[in-house]
Amino acid sequence: MMKKPVYFKETLAAVEKANQYLNLPEGVFKRLCLPTRSLTVNIPVKMDDGTMSFFTGYRVQYDMSRGPGKGGIRYHPGITRDEVTALAALMTWKCAVVDIPFGGAKGGVDCDARILSLGEKERLTRRFTYELFPLIGPEKDIPAPDMYTDEQVMAWIMDTYSMMKGFTVPEVVTGKPVSLGGSKGRKTATSEGLIITIIEAIKAEGMCLEGLRTSVLGFGNVGYHSARLLHMLGATIVGLADSHGAIYNPRGINMSTIARHKTETGSLADFEGADNLTVDELLAMETDLIIPAAICGQINPGNVDSIKTRMIAEGANGPVTSEADRVLIEKGVFIIPDILGNAGGVVVSYFEWLQGMQRLLWKSREIKKKLKHIMTKAFGEVMDISKDNNTDMRTAATILGVKRVAEAIKMRGFYP
Repeated sequence: MMKKPVYFKETLAAVEKANQYLNLPEGVFKRLCLPTRSLTVNIPVKMDDGTMSFFTGYRVQYDMSRGPGKGGIRYHPGITRDEVTALAALMTWKCAVVDIPFGGAKGGVDCDARILSLGEKERLTRRFTYELFPLIGPEKDIPAPDMYTDEQVMAWIMDTYSMMKGFTVPEVVTGKPVSLGGSKGRKTATSEGLIITIIEAIKAEGMCLEGLRTSVLGFGNVGYHSARLLHMLGATIVGLADSHGAIYNPRGINMSTIARHKTETGSLADFEGADNLTVDELLAMETDLIIPAAICGQINPGNVDSIKTRMIAEGANGPVTSEADRVLIEKGVFIIPDILGNAGGVVVSYFEWLQGMQRLLWKSREIKKKLKHIMTKAFGEVMDISKDNNTDMRTAATILGVKRVAEAIKMRGFYP
């Protein structure tokens, strides 16, 4: 069994590589390699059977030089502070790459949300919110959904925070229900932003979207909608994977039919016309595009040598380890890095926060137009840096993000 990556070390490797081009002042560079603050809490929860369980939760605020912290909260077994810190750092660069005025943060609770009842999850969420209360707020740090959290969890956070403040504060979270001040288009924003960057990359690489053989790892919000949207645009979805395994059909998988199958059976396995595979076996199948949209480190030294694809678009955060990244670059694989490719979610979160702060509601058409403008502009800026410095897209994106954060730090200076 492969050793679990040290996620924050992986993240810093990209920052160090970017600094070879930036040559930042020593003090600024050191600041960029450390989180501003980290909170670890123990969350007591009364279970449905009357027993007490305790869960460990984290919130890391990495850097807020450019604005309030922004980042999701995930409920996932085995999550560590190291992983949350890495994700908070990625959020910092991501917000800067798309040039929105947020810093980076992230949260998580070590739990298996799939086996918690609705009541247990609500009690866990409300107590976690109570513990986070000193750190979060619409002008300090704004949580959002992530792995195994959703708009219902955001509604509970918003309600708990509002009760403690004594008045309704919808803008304390994003990704909440539209009925509570959420934004239209937020649920599919990450996937839509990813598709925009894929289309731009296909143009740049001289590829064709029609019939594009695509495998998607992960069948949650990002993975499902990315596959669905690409299928609608003419791509051929040949492979899909969820937490139970993977399926493959070289002739293509119908997204409407597989969605029904997943709902009815709880798994992608045994889908008619498709072969059951392991995720590593699916990665070894020849494709034009792979979208890892599940967990950190899914593409790693244990499976990277067998990958045969022309492009990888990172729907998840940190799905490719630094060692695997080097192998893929040597193979000539075009990689759309996470801090660019999946930034659509935080862009529309920014729109939701703006709407909440101003008590406005934008139309879906307006949101999609603004999202396309920001994502297309960011892709072009990263591509230009990549060409000017003869480097890969991940390094180029990190150069852009780190440079913007570093400029903010230098202009603000160090207090006192």
